Amino acid sequence: MAATAVRYLRSVGAATTAVPETPPGALPRPDLRAVRDDERLPIAPAEFRRVLGHFASGVTVVTARDTDGPTGFACQSFASLSLDPPLVTFMVARTSTTWPRIARAGVFCVNILGAEQGSLCRGFAVSGADKFAGVAYGEAPATGSPLLDSVPAWIDCRVHAVHTGGDHLIVVGQVEALGATEDGEPLLFHRGAFGRFSG
Repeated sequence: MAATAVRYLRSVGAATTAVPETPPGALPRPDLRAVRDDERLPIAPAEFRRVLGHFASGVTVVTARDTDGPTGFACQSFASLSLDPPLVTFMVARTSTTWPRIARAGVFCVNILGAEQGSLCRGFAVSGADKFAGVAYGEAPATGSPLLDSVPAWIDCRVHAVHTGGDHLIVVGQVEALGATEDGEPLLFHRGAFGRFSG
């Protein structure tokens, strides 16, 4: 029956595919187009880092445990994302050798570092080394991911979603458990150096 109707419509020159109508009061759909080369600003990577370095951030160590043992990396691109449901996010370079292990685990713990833990951060920023050598840690309660000793706060998560973002991946975590102490100052990162609150 449908084939007969299509043959008839074609014979009289009518359209054979439905064209969706715009609902009353709706805005017209925008024309989609690619960005032309002359619209891209010629921003040098060094200048990009210099300017964005003026944005002070906290410092974390994202940890997980896969079949090969504990793994982790230093991360300053961490933020809260949603209250309901409770979600957090961090960004990781696509070239990271640690991220595939965290992805394989499917869970992670964000360890928020305190003002005196700059050396701990540096240890987790080194690629290829045994980052957990001499580092005391326990297990996060929900996922069993490494929970570093003496951190002022931690967030235990399951991987909720992963999105692409240029040369990085945007990882969204569903919060399963979290905790914090009531004292201590955060470790800050500003213009390529660690710092702390003064005042």
